[in-house]
Amino acid sequence: MSAAALPSRDDLLTALSTVNDPEIRKPITELGMVKSVDIDEAGHVAATIYLTVSGCPMRDTITKDSTAALAKVPGVTGVDISLDVMSDEQRAALRQQLRGGAAEKEIPFAKPGSLTRVYAVASGKGGVGKSSVTVNLAASMAEQGLRVGVVDADVYGFSVPRMLGVEHRPTQVDDMILPPVANDVKVISIGMFVPGNQPVVWRGPMLHRALQQFLADVFWGDLDVLLLDLPPGTGDIAISVAQLIPNADILVVTTPQQAAAEVAERAGSIALQTHQRVVGVIENMSWLELPDGTRQEIFGSGGGQAVADSLSRSIGAPVELLGQIPLDTRLREGGDSGTPVVLGEPDSPAGVALRGIARGLAHRSRGLAGRSLGLTPAGR
Repeated sequence: MSAAALPSRDDLLTALSTVNDPEIRKPITELGMVKSVDIDEAGHVAATIYLTVSGCPMRDTITKDSTAALAKVPGVTGVDISLDVMSDEQRAALRQQLRGGAAEKEIPFAKPGSLTRVYAVASGKGGVGKSSVTVNLAASMAEQGLRVGVVDADVYGFSVPRMLGVEHRPTQVDDMILPPVANDVKVISIGMFVPGNQPVVWRGPMLHRALQQFLADVFWGDLDVLLLDLPPGTGDIAISVAQLIPNADILVVTTPQQAAAEVAERAGSIALQTHQRVVGVIENMSWLELPDGTRQEIFGSGGGQAVADSLSRSIGAPVELLGQIPLDTRLREGGDSGTPVVLGEPDSPAGVALRGIARGLAHRSRGLAGRSLGLTPAGR
């Protein structure tokens, strides 16, 4: 093959610019991960890619994607990818680049200029399906094209990694954590750091520190929406969220049962003390659709609307019932398999209800709490 017919180095770098690091979600060329790329007279390309850390869990994905991108370039007859590891200096430069010069321990979502909508998903008691609601809302918003992250803040009852299909642990670049991505959602959970299925036996200060690390030490990138799956009740984590991300809006999940609704009201009423906004109530397990089309209200009815009405009165601002999710075995099956029902069975009754709620939340504007309005007093 003549030299004129061979692609240039710029052509090869352009091809590699289409390859994103699977965890950072930015082009490997932009991240300084391309060590070298050369082509011989026969059209065979030899490229060396830097991994952020030794033993990177995404090494096979990066190799496969880089090989595929280079193989598409006209004139390339073969591709050989080698891997190397960044030096300490290169990792430090990468951290600084990703953080944009911001302070290392800063929580980006708490900054006044943040455009990320933060939803803290709360419930008064366990067993109402709060985590199932969280992961399905996240997956549905991501499918709509939004950049979504989930913090599994239910430290004692973590379940989000399984429900979202997370298959590997986070990668740590020095003191910066790269969250795994599953179903286009970035996820972090204490369950990723606990060996086996061991319980987490922590008290308040350690819980606060863990949540702070999840928010400040994890590289989230530019998110449109961040969802926090809170533990049930009004304990340490709910208070820490209010302190660390005061602009977070609260989503209350309940069932139709009146006893559960009364407990859920307490979870929402914490907003009075923390000065947060309750964005709405989601009623789960609302009814079972029978084969003849009728509905059997196994857990009673009206709980979700009762919570919304009660919170509207106590807070002094309208709180909507955002939607009702029917009982559906496919919702449970999706959680067990790691494929949320909104993706695996989008037209199922639960899938339709959850996608409708997600659409409403995805396009809701951010509140003004904690944000600069850009106003200056007029001079005299």
